[in-house]
Amino acid sequence: MSAFLRLPVTGMSCAACAVRVERALAGVPGVSSAHVDALTGLATLAADPAARSPAIAAIRAAGYDVPAQAPVDLGIGGMTCASCVARVERALGRVQGVETATVNLATGRAHVTGTADPAALARAVQAAGYEALPLSQETPPEARLDAEARALARDAGVAACLTLPVFVLEMGAHLIPALHHLILGTIGQQANWTLQMVLTVLVIAGPGRRFLRHGLPALLRGAPDMNSLVAIGTAAAFGHSAVATLAPALLPPGAVAVYYEAAALIVTLILAGRSLEARARGRTAQAIRALLSLRPTMARVRREGGVAEVPLAALAPGDVIEVRPGERLPVDGSIVEGGSLVDESMLTGEPMPVPKAPGDPVTGGTVNGAGAFAFRATAVGEATVLARIVAMVEAAQAGKLPVQALVDRVTLWFVPAVLALAALTFGLWLLFGPSPALTPALTHAVAVLIVACPCAMGLATPTSIMVATARGAALGLLFRRGAALQALAGVRSMAFDKTGTLTEGRPALTDLEVAPGFTRAGVLAAVAALEDRSEHPVARAIVAAARAERLDLPPVAGFVTVPGQGVAGEAGGVAARVGTADWMTGAGIDTGALAGAAAGLARAGKTALFAGVGGRLAAVMAVADPVRPTAAPAIAALKRLGVGVAMISGDRAETAAAVAATLDIPTVVAGVLPGGKVAALRGLPGPVAFTGDGINDAPVLAAADVGIAVGSGTDIAIEAAEVVVMSGRLTAVADAIRLSRATMRNIRQNLFWAFAYNVALLPVAAGVLAPWGIALSPVLAAAAMALSSVFVLTNALRLRNFRPLEGD
Repeated sequence: MSAFLRLPVTGMSCAACAVRVERALAGVPGVSSAHVDALTGLATLAADPAARSPAIAAIRAAGYDVPAQAPVDLGIGGMTCASCVARVERALGRVQGVETATVNLATGRAHVTGTADPAALARAVQAAGYEALPLSQETPPEARLDAEARALARDAGVAACLTLPVFVLEMGAHLIPALHHLILGTIGQQANWTLQMVLTVLVIAGPGRRFLRHGLPALLRGAPDMNSLVAIGTAAAFGHSAVATLAPALLPPGAVAVYYEAAALIVTLILAGRSLEARARGRTAQAIRALLSLRPTMARVRREGGVAEVPLAALAPGDVIEVRPGERLPVDGSIVEGGSLVDESMLTGEPMPVPKAPGDPVTGGTVNGAGAFAFRATAVGEATVLARIVAMVEAAQAGKLPVQALVDRVTLWFVPAVLALAALTFGLWLLFGPSPALTPALTHAVAVLIVACPCAMGLATPTSIMVATARGAALGLLFRRGAALQALAGVRSMAFDKTGTLTEGRPALTDLEVAPGFTRAGVLAAVAALEDRSEHPVARAIVAAARAERLDLPPVAGFVTVPGQGVAGEAGGVAARVGTADWMTGAGIDTGALAGAAAGLARAGKTALFAGVGGRLAAVMAVADPVRPTAAPAIAALKRLGVGVAMISGDRAETAAAVAATLDIPTVVAGVLPGGKVAALRGLPGPVAFTGDGINDAPVLAAADVGIAVGSGTDIAIEAAEVVVMSGRLTAVADAIRLSRATMRNIRQNLFWAFAYNVALLPVAAGVLAPWGIALSPVLAAAAMALSSVFVLTNALRLRNFRPLEGD
């Protein structure tokens, strides 16, 4: 089965070298096609994976070289938290020949450089307890993560259905005396406990078996994670309960009690949190795929004797490519014939199409307008601007691991410490306790395990995140990654894109100043009648304004358009024209009377146009991208929160400065492409968040500490971001920071309680105060554990009372 192989080639100095390497590869059995780029030094092959070694040998036989081992990419399965990432990276780093190993939790992939054998890398990953697959055999990451999210959600639902009766039978009986008496008077205590045991076994052995399957081996390897915490907690609670149910005589008087509801509840809630995390990571993987979809799969290339449809992989610099109206450009190049208006908003964010003529550069992925032209390819494959944007998104995502929570760090010592303390407690009481020593030894050891059950620690972070994200969604905020809640709390700078973010993203008629002797309605109707014949965005804005004012457009005759200048004709039998000052002057119309007004509009970053009716100057008008109504209050709210504000835009400097002055934004970086936006972002005081909406914002959204996309933007920007303002209300950006800070306070409170009660009660459970008559039985230990969990849940639910900024 064919796959795409990429081999770095050294020793090439010109395009002729690339041709020689291509010819050498064409003769290798198993190679379907090969493209070599002399600029990037990369050979891209459509070939059978087994052809890798013969291809390298052919390149070397042609007089060139390939590094000992090209970078290896592996799909990694089974990772659940940031500690998993660290363990996989350490496992890969220990393989002989590895220079660097980077693991991306969001995409579930590892990128390894060096000379290591790929099979040895896969074995190292498997030995660490995870799965490793070559990307050619791996299910696409977004599909794999979506399937994982569905499986987790299904298992969480099954676990909840089984846990509910256990919780009602045990905790309901404790809280409602009438229910307790009803249970005793009908099925009896033994049948009650037996039913709870059966249901809990189904929870642990069914939906919860993943915790045992992954957690216990990790524990045995000395690398416990959250799976280990859940496994040991459920095992301790269930083990004691099973003994109390099946062999109560083995337990001392007063210790015969069950804790099935604790074991089942841990599994259910952790599964629910895991399903939300997997769903969010699945969406993240779609960003790069969406970027790649901007490239057409085929291109019309001029060959000897005509035009041929060829795949993108077969394109080479120097090819002349024809583009029809409305098509996306396949690669970068320079126009050699024809002209058109090209929508470059994917690069600059600017909604106005850019006029293109012979000699002008064009970029792959941009959209041609109504014209047709031919261009000569100057960059193909990995060298195109769009490919570099994809590479920047990949690099930014690979360099940003999810924030490691305190719980993940503590798991490195907490479980071994508790197990050691339980064993020490058992041994000391067995050696020095009163006879029979086994009874107090077992009682205190079990109490230690139960009081240290990680239920509260496991709930501390996910419950706060679940409540906060639900509350955020109600306010038009979508947190696609729980880690964004932590990162936003520490943000010092907030950078905004201009077009489509601070502004509406579409041109509109903002000014119309008429000359003496004319009326606004008359001029606007005549101009709109002409512009109704044009598809230019400026024309669409003028027509929309006339229709908004419910004006009747007169009939048009003799319509003429000159690209880049204006349009003319007869509107209602009267000569009319609209366009630039030179366009007016060429028709003998003096624009001097309104030249000052036009200059003022230009200084404000607006596109000024003159209108002439009946051979006389009738008006000056301006079209611009209007500022969002919520932009100013959003900027003010961020400043009140102590967050610095900046604008980073691909638009012209004068236009960006005008918008910044209107919104009182002190820092402005304008006229930059996607790579420049990332560089500008790094120059701001960090941590930095970025808010944008365009395709050109995808790399900077991924590179920011937190990327925020407005919901009215493109799907690609939304998929690259961590927070989405679904409502388009920019004041929600400030609300996101406020909610983040409230959530982190809530999580710190939860974690403090979860750890503090362990620190306080573990010595008591171990029997340190027993000589003074103070002891913690397993029953009281379970009560303390339940109290901790109830506190954490109740505290997290307070986030439902979060309110957005008043008046916004």
